[in-house]
Amino acid sequence: MDGPAADAPAVRLHPDDDVVVAMTALDPGRGLPDGTRVLEPVPAGHKVAVRAVTEGDPVRKSGHVIGTATRDIAPGDHVHTHNLRATGPVAHTAGPRRTGTTAASTWAGATFDGFHRPDGRVGTRNHLLVLCSVNCSATVARAVADAFRPRLPEGLDGVWALTHTGGCGMAGDGADLRRLRTTLRGYATHPNTGGVLVVGLGCEVNQLDELVDGLPAERLRTLGIQDAGGTRAAVDDGVRSLAELAEVAAADRRSPVPLSGLVVGLQCGGSDGFSAISANPALGAAADLLVAAGGTVLLSETPELIGAVEELATRAADERVARALRERADWWTAHAAAHGTTLDANPSPGNLAGGITTIVEKSIGAAAKGGTGPVVEVVPYAERPTARGLVVMDSPGYDPVSATGQIAAGAQVVCFTTGRGSCFGSVPAPALKLSTTTDLARRLPDDIDVDCGTVLSGTETTAEVGERILRAVVDTASGRPTSSELLGYGLDEFVPWTEGITL
Repeated sequence: MDGPAADAPAVRLHPDDDVVVAMTALDPGRGLPDGTRVLEPVPAGHKVAVRAVTEGDPVRKSGHVIGTATRDIAPGDHVHTHNLRATGPVAHTAGPRRTGTTAASTWAGATFDGFHRPDGRVGTRNHLLVLCSVNCSATVARAVADAFRPRLPEGLDGVWALTHTGGCGMAGDGADLRRLRTTLRGYATHPNTGGVLVVGLGCEVNQLDELVDGLPAERLRTLGIQDAGGTRAAVDDGVRSLAELAEVAAADRRSPVPLSGLVVGLQCGGSDGFSAISANPALGAAADLLVAAGGTVLLSETPELIGAVEELATRAADERVARALRERADWWTAHAAAHGTTLDANPSPGNLAGGITTIVEKSIGAAAKGGTGPVVEVVPYAERPTARGLVVMDSPGYDPVSATGQIAAGAQVVCFTTGRGSCFGSVPAPALKLSTTTDLARRLPDDIDVDCGTVLSGTETTAEVGERILRAVVDTASGRPTSSELLGYGLDEFVPWTEGITL
């Protein structure tokens, strides 16, 4: 399905579906293309039954079973939480692997203007970062960045203090500390980072020398507050260190780079019933084009992919990748159970209001962001992929945590689809916001970069919007600011993943 007719009241996504998606709010008595009459008010983006379903039977949308009817459903009924529930844990039924589809290399030879770094990677921005080893050094880190900002030379895009709540009160050999260090090291060596100052307190679990051990020294400075003689002295020392880093980073200049040098993080937040029809498939089309040109895309938010894991596994490059996908799905199912919940607790209230009822339904749309190509690798949170193409990076579904991991893994641009209107931005990787509807783009004009609602209106195809998204990615990678950058987003959205206890 490539988009409904401009005046269609509802759209059927697959011939086997029991429901259609309302393209606009539907009143009782409204006729649908198959002759069904709507029996009750149905909000835009929500589901309407076009077949009778008996209590206890499966309900299909997009060709997938998205849940089980909790009562008899008649053609014309509104189908949502009052008569549909999640079926339960999704079983792993190993099917034959498919190679996926490969988009035509229409962007072969295309370039963006980026900053070449010593390790061979290329930046889309040239930022100075001030990172903290522990929450106790967060205030000094912010004070250093604020004091230096008026002195920022030309050639640099900004100076930012990225703070967090961890670094102490945690096991010195635990998974949370390892993950925090991996994340901070990923930001310190990110291709969009022209220079980094890491600020520590001195007595924390996340010791400064262990955190930065082995990192390239030319663009790195460290600062210990206790060693410096307290807060004021540390701020003065930090400003001097940033001045040294700025001198090196400001000498960098943009030059053309093939699209194979791009890593793009794929995110969705505040999804609605249109996400799986417009923005997410259009982003998937852009992802296919970028991968065909040699680039890499990171698909994450593992709990929100749970209902699509088997479909992704059939596209795995080999059995090792398929097994890794299933193992992460099993881990998340067990992790939720250990905390007294299930993955069906997702969708969020906003997703429900937008027409998404079950986690499988949400997964169908979430997975569409990755396109149709083979999954070449599965990597842990915040770790850099070793292969190019469609990569699944394990992460929670919470957008700031997931995007933080993608950036630590090397994403130089983030593409973020939204149906309800999530306000998000990230540093040092710029975030492009993609709306599912033109109405949302009009209501939140300062937050949306790409309107994908033209798929719904029929004025553009999914493929055409995908081309437009990739053009926006290239322009952003070459220096054009995004809406979230202009609004100053990115500081509070730095949220490393923690899952353990606080000691």
